[in-house]
Amino acid sequence: MAVGSPSIPPGKVNIPFYRDTRIIAVIVQIVFALLVAVGIWYLYSNMMNGLRQANLLPTFSFLSVPAGFPIAESVIEYNPSMTYGWAFVVGILNTVRVAVIGIILATLLGLILGIARLSDNWLLRNVALVYVEIVRNIPLLLQLIFWFSLTRLFPRIQESIDIGGLIFLHNRGVTMAWPQAGNDFDTWMQWVYGGIVVGGIFYVVRRIQFIRRDRPGVALPYAFLIALGIAFLGFLVTYLMNGVWPVSLSVPVLQRFNFEGGITVTNSFAALLIGLVIYTAVFIGEIVRSGILAVSKGQREAARALGLTPGQTMRLVILPQALRVIVPPLTSQYLNLTKNSSLAIAIAYPDLFYVANTINNQTGQAIPVILMLMASYLSVSLLTSLFMNWYNRRIQLVER
Repeated sequence: MAVGSPSIPPGKVNIPFYRDTRIIAVIVQIVFALLVAVGIWYLYSNMMNGLRQANLLPTFSFLSVPAGFPIAESVIEYNPSMTYGWAFVVGILNTVRVAVIGIILATLLGLILGIARLSDNWLLRNVALVYVEIVRNIPLLLQLIFWFSLTRLFPRIQESIDIGGLIFLHNRGVTMAWPQAGNDFDTWMQWVYGGIVVGGIFYVVRRIQFIRRDRPGVALPYAFLIALGIAFLGFLVTYLMNGVWPVSLSVPVLQRFNFEGGITVTNSFAALLIGLVIYTAVFIGEIVRSGILAVSKGQREAARALGLTPGQTMRLVILPQALRVIVPPLTSQYLNLTKNSSLAIAIAYPDLFYVANTINNQTGQAIPVILMLMASYLSVSLLTSLFMNWYNRRIQLVER
C-alpha cells in the first residue's frame, strides 16, 4: 500500500523567513531607517565639526544680549538697547499684523471678485476677468516692488494727497484717521465685558436647548448681536453721563513738519499689504467662483420659486452651501499669504524674516535662528489650520 505525503492544512505552510515577503518587508524598512539615521548623524557630525572649527557652536545665549539695531516700526515698544529675543518677538508680531489684516481684506475683495466673475453684467464680468488674468500671472515679488516704488513717488508731506480729509498719502507713508480712547474708555469697557458675558451665557443656554430638543438651530449670530447691543448701549450711557464719547476718531492734522493725530504706516507696510491683498484676492475669488458653481442649479430655481430676490438667493441659499466647498482651499490661501509675507525683505519691511536675517548677520548663529524661524512660521500656520478646520467641521452637513 502506497504511503502518501502528510497533508498540510491551508495557511499552515512553513516558509523560511528569508522567503517570507512579510518578514523581508520589515527587514528592508529597518535597514532603510538605519541608513537614514546614519546619514543624518554623518551630516550632523560634519556640521558640528565645521562650526566648532569656526568657533560658532549653536547656542541660544545671544537672545539675552542687547540687539543694538533699530526696527522701523513695531506693534510693541522697542529700542536698540533691548535684547535679540525681544527683537525676534517684534518681528513675529509684525508678521502676524500684516497677515491678519491681509487675510481679512483679501477675503472681502476675493468674495466681491468671485461674485463679479459670475455677474450677468458684461462690463463687470469682463473687468473682473481682466483683473484676474493680469494679477495672477505676474510674480508677487515684482508686484511688491511695483507698489513700493509707487508709494515712494507720493509727494512731500506738506503736499500730501488728501482723500476725504481722513487719509493722506505722502512719501513717508500713509496717514489716516484712527479711533482714540477717551477718559471714560475704561468705564465703557466694563459694558463691553458685560455684553460678552451675557452673549456667552445666551449662546450656552440656546445650545443646550437645541440639544435637548434634538433639532438644529443657530445661536452664535444672536449671541453676537446681544453682546454688540449691550456694548452700544453702554457707549450711549457713558456719553450721556459725562458728555464725552469714550472713543473718538482722531483726525490727523498737518503741522509744520509732520501730522499730529491719527495713525501713520510706513511705505513698506502699505506696499506689502496692498500687494498681498491684491495678489491673494485673485485666488480667493476663483475659489469663491468655483464654490458658487458647485451649488446645484435646482437650488437657484427653488429659491426663485419661493420669491427670493437675487441678493437673498445668493446670501441665504447659495453662499451657505458654497462655503462647504470654499473653506478647505481657502485655508491654503491663508497659509500662502502668511508665508508670502516673508518677501517683505525685498522692500525693507521689518517682518519676522527680515529681523531674523539681521540677527543672523550680527550674531553668526545661523542654526538657532533658522530653527526659531521655522518654528515660528510652523506655529502660525498650524494655528491657522486648526481654526479653519474647526470652522470647516462647523459648517459641514451632519448626517443622522
